[in-house]
Amino acid sequence: MDRRRFLGLCAGAGLGAVGACTARRERPQPPRPTTAGPTARPRPEGEHGASGTDDWHLAATGPPEAVAGYTDRVSVAPGEPFGLHVSTTAASFRVAAFRVGWYGGREARLVWVSGRVPGRAGAAPRLLPMTRTVRADWPVSLTVDTTGWPEGAYLLRLEADSGHQRYVPLIVRSTVGAGRTVLLHAPATWQAYNKWGGSSLYSGPLGDYASRSLAVSFDRPYDGNGAEKFLVYERAPVVLAERLGIATAYTTGVDVHRDPGVLRGARAVVCLGHDEYWTPEQRAHVTAARDAGTNLVFLGANTCFRRIRLEPRTGTQARTALFRARAGAPAPGAEAEPRTVVCYKSAFREDPLYPSHPDLVTTDFRQPPAADPESSLTGVLYEGYPVDAPYIVLAAGHWLYAGTGVRPGEAFPHLVGVEYDRVTPGFPTPAPLEITAHSPLVCLGRASHSDSAYGTTASGAGVFATGTMRWAEALLAGTGALGHDHGMDRRTRAFVTRTTENVLRAFARGPAARYAPAPHPNTVEVYGA
Repeated sequence: MDRRRFLGLCAGAGLGAVGACTARRERPQPPRPTTAGPTARPRPEGEHGASGTDDWHLAATGPPEAVAGYTDRVSVAPGEPFGLHVSTTAASFRVAAFRVGWYGGREARLVWVSGRVPGRAGAAPRLLPMTRTVRADWPVSLTVDTTGWPEGAYLLRLEADSGHQRYVPLIVRSTVGAGRTVLLHAPATWQAYNKWGGSSLYSGPLGDYASRSLAVSFDRPYDGNGAEKFLVYERAPVVLAERLGIATAYTTGVDVHRDPGVLRGARAVVCLGHDEYWTPEQRAHVTAARDAGTNLVFLGANTCFRRIRLEPRTGTQARTALFRARAGAPAPGAEAEPRTVVCYKSAFREDPLYPSHPDLVTTDFRQPPAADPESSLTGVLYEGYPVDAPYIVLAAGHWLYAGTGVRPGEAFPHLVGVEYDRVTPGFPTPAPLEITAHSPLVCLGRASHSDSAYGTTASGAGVFATGTMRWAEALLAGTGALGHDHGMDRRTRAFVTRTTENVLRAFARGPAARYAPAPHPNTVEVYGA
């Protein structure tokens, strides 16, 4: 079956029809002491002059059972401890924590190293049959104190005595984003595609869609090297933002879902390369920030496509707490750490909240019940997969492209892919939009376009969407850092880098309507509608 089911809006939703290619798609040892006091809240600005290291990459990962682990929290505040659950066939292991950033081009700094920890193999994955959820449920191997760790994105490298290594990602989140550019990491999307234990939200043990998980758990390692989605779609934008020296803050969609405080007064929110899975609460909080003047940047495609629910654990108890919270009653346990991403997708009628809580039924945002196309937030609509096409510049004189030297019609081969968005006349958008790039493509035999678009809202906030999922990957094109470039070259890298610099610098100043030229709405001109 195709990775995504065919995209189209239900006629009953009254939203019209949109053609698309397809629809897809998936015992403890104390840490080494740190120097900062327990009340320290180190900010990333202090990292700009720090020395980095080249020794943050993985050596051999070995077989999946060689070493793997997961944290008991998606993110922590500076100084907050977390538990690390590790399984290994080696006699012992240690952990090195690297903070990702510019660091003079080395792109990471070693912040902390554990002592040797006794190793043991974890139990086989546990399957919860009702939702086909896979969990590891390993005991805590090490409790880590993050006192002195600056806010930022971290790679924890597990280093087994056997020489095998694997990553565990962790965000040390910011609690204040006022006056800063907030980088929004997407662990719910990482987890949706995670096939560790044999199942993801896309496929089951036999690789089929029908036996896929209906809910996936953070209580398990990520597959592969342990941090693939972060490395492919998020690392390069983080490094670039820090190289520019703009004031940055760090959070995750899970955190914004629970508490939007970090968005208050933020200059901009940057959604990184692939941020597909959002709760209605996260979407409402980001929308409210935009309507208060916070600029939004969408560096990928397929953003805010799936409506999900977060639960502490899969089961009736968590859903009961959710019902109570929605009714305004105290919800015992609702404050617990979210550990489960629920998304029934096309099986939404099996969701326990259907039909009593239609706004929380987990399917695509644009689909009923409670249809709300993502374009009202992003300006563009996800359309299809798979595609590989040139990116074609339309508005070459736009301030976004200043310093790139591009001309109207200039092409950047392979930059549009593997999923794409476009401006779709008739669908809600945050404001009249200017299409800055309009790229013809053919996806599964159907002709269409991918669009980059820029607009401003009544609050003055700017909204920019690239319309292609390869944008973040293009920041590393020609370097070999990802092992593949999809055919993109250094020329494409230079163009994407300069354009991203332009938007980050401009949006870091404040509401774009105050500091950047106004958009020139051209949807009718481009699409004739």
